[in-house]
Amino acid sequence: MTTAATARVSTRWIALFALAWTGIWLAQLTPFQLTLPQQIVDLLGTDDTQWRTSVTTFGVVSGISAICALIAFPLTGSLSDRTTGRFGRRRPWILGGVVVFAVALAVLGTRHGLVGLTVWWCVALTGFSAASAALTALIGDRVPVEQRGVVSSWVSAPQAIGVILGVALIAAFGLGSVGGNLLVAVLLVVCVLPFVLTVDDPPHHAHGHGALTARAVVAELWVSPRQHPDFGWTLLGRVLVNIGNALGTSLLLYFLQFGLRVRDADGDLLVLTAVYMVFVIGAALAAGVLSDRIGRRKPFVLAAGVLQGLAALVIALVASLPTTIVAAALLGAGFGSFLGVDQALATQVLPDADHTGKDLGIMNIAMAVPQALGPLLGAGIVAATGGFTALFTVSAVLGVAGGASVLRVRSVR
Repeated sequence: MTTAATARVSTRWIALFALAWTGIWLAQLTPFQLTLPQQIVDLLGTDDTQWRTSVTTFGVVSGISAICALIAFPLTGSLSDRTTGRFGRRRPWILGGVVVFAVALAVLGTRHGLVGLTVWWCVALTGFSAASAALTALIGDRVPVEQRGVVSSWVSAPQAIGVILGVALIAAFGLGSVGGNLLVAVLLVVCVLPFVLTVDDPPHHAHGHGALTARAVVAELWVSPRQHPDFGWTLLGRVLVNIGNALGTSLLLYFLQFGLRVRDADGDLLVLTAVYMVFVIGAALAAGVLSDRIGRRKPFVLAAGVLQGLAALVIALVASLPTTIVAAALLGAGFGSFLGVDQALATQVLPDADHTGKDLGIMNIAMAVPQALGPLLGAGIVAATGGFTALFTVSAVLGVAGGASVLRVRSVR
């Protein structure tokens, strides 16, 4: 188990932390939900003979990028654990990741071929992973256990704030892929810089990690679920819930265009996103505060899985725009409840305080990689079944299974 921080972080610290995450999620989810799939649709076509190819291609591009996140999250987390420079352990990796992320987004918007789109989205995800790994490691470094629910909710709630803000700004200004990606790249830097410049991240002079060799770093990336079962069950729950959520949300634009055949898919996506995000924000913040107050995490995770499953079943059984809006509210409430406590739960099951960055980097694989793999898995399900019903059914099953997995954790209530 990790050695807990004891000094409470200030309201200002939490506010700037939340602002940084708003920029991170805005820059990651806006292209993922809107501009990247639209670039692919524009390239490959939207008629009845081409739309399945567009869905599958988006899934492949996203799946390839998942490999980069799979490597970058634990690797950059491990390297940040070892960083001993005068600028601190985490700050250089947050700043470096943001720079890579922003530049990649700016270039991504100008690409018109599949190879260019894939390469630059992979670079963007690598920068996102580096910055996110270092930011989440700061929770273990600086935040006491009794504040981790609240602070962790401000990792998750900004997902909702960021994506709705990004989609709304692009729609309001009528921006295409070039202007839209450039806008979110600028907002990313603007949101993260205040936290990076003011965060208390003193130089770390410990040298207990051994020599920095490829073999040593790779060896550190394995955490035995047999030796650390609570870590393993928490990781499994994260994987299942996040894949289920990704299946339920990542192909929404295609579902609106080709499943429901709505007239204004972009406008309806904005409505669905707004409903979903309002419930994510409310549930995440409420769950974070309440879980700190009662000292329990697992009931919120279980409830989240059940709500996520119910939401996906609503869409699967009655496919219409009104029922999809209801399902978006249920899905948002469930995923928000999960996000509000799961990061706090993760910080309480880490095996070693000296490897916080690496261990949380592994945990964060279960946040980013399922999201990236969701379109690929979803595209496969849609292609195999010829529609979206099976997609949402699988999403429901995985959500419930993920919530139930966390019940096996013994060291956290």
